[in-house]
Amino acid sequence: MNSVQIRSAEKALSVGTWLIVAGAMLYSILTVTPLAAAHTPVRWAWTAPILPLVVDAAVVIVVRLDAVLARLGGEGGRWPVVLRWMTGCMTLALNVADSALKNDLVGVAVHAVAPLLLIVTAETGLAYRRAITAAVAALAARQQAEREAREHAATRRREEAVRLAREEREHAAAVAREQREHAAELAREQREHEASMAREQAGREAALRREEREREQTRQRVEREERERRDREREQLQREREHQARQARERAEKEQRERAERERREQRDREERAARERAALLSAGPAAEKQPEDVARATVHAAYVEGLSVRAAAELCGWSVGWVSSRYAEHRDPSAGGAELAIASR
Repeated sequence: MNSVQIRSAEKALSVGTWLIVAGAMLYSILTVTPLAAAHTPVRWAWTAPILPLVVDAAVVIVVRLDAVLARLGGEGGRWPVVLRWMTGCMTLALNVADSALKNDLVGVAVHAVAPLLLIVTAETGLAYRRAITAAVAALAARQQAEREAREHAATRRREEAVRLAREEREHAAAVAREQREHAAELAREQREHEASMAREQAGREAALRREEREREQTRQRVEREERERRDREREQLQREREHQARQARERAEKEQRERAERERREQRDREERAARERAALLSAGPAAEKQPEDVARATVHAAYVEGLSVRAAAELCGWSVGWVSSRYAEHRDPSAGGAELAIASR
């Protein structure tokens, strides 16, 4: 695949994604505006389109920035994922809320098509863009490798030419050196014939050279002993460092075990304290009058945890069965709390 095909695929993906986003936004505005208007005071009914516009604007931001990050090969972390799924779930909930409140399952299915398509398209588009970015990077890397291979081959050819030229020069120098050595050998033989009187001087010079060699050997032996001493010191220092590092690791592991044990004890204390509080709320018996809302909520939560029925929880807190049933629904599915509260308020 070349760069033209990659750009064509990216263009098709971008156009398709934005068509789906635009269609989902328009459908969401037309679907959610009547629902928002129905649950808004009459004098503020003109604000009903703002809610779907805000949610869909967040969808546009997520799709656009995900496309940019995917093209750059970057990662936005967990918050873009949270925003993407939160906006998708909000769009889905707003679109199906009216039909769900009317118990219209067909309406729920119909109105869920556009939000679900938008969510899946956003995730799929992000995966496609990342795959395209990886493919572009691989293509660039392959082209770079081929270019480097060609440059390496050219370099090797140049080095081979230089080596051949150097060998020719060395061969010429060797021939010239042999000629000079031959001439020097002839001259030396003539000098030895004439220098029989200088042998004693040569003997003294040989003795001086022997002394120099002995001094050089002594110096090398001293240097060798010094290097061995430094090596032993380095080994000793390395062993000490490893011992200190091992002690530090052991201390860290001990501290980690103590911290984990302390956290387990604290968690056990919190659980025991929560159990005592639930037992205290449930042991008070039926309420003679309605408890304050915060106390009633705590009582309902304790009853839910202990598995009591809705009616028993209503008797304990003094509130209505409908209100207690809504709190139970919130505990079972926190995301459904808003819908349950809207039904209870009618």
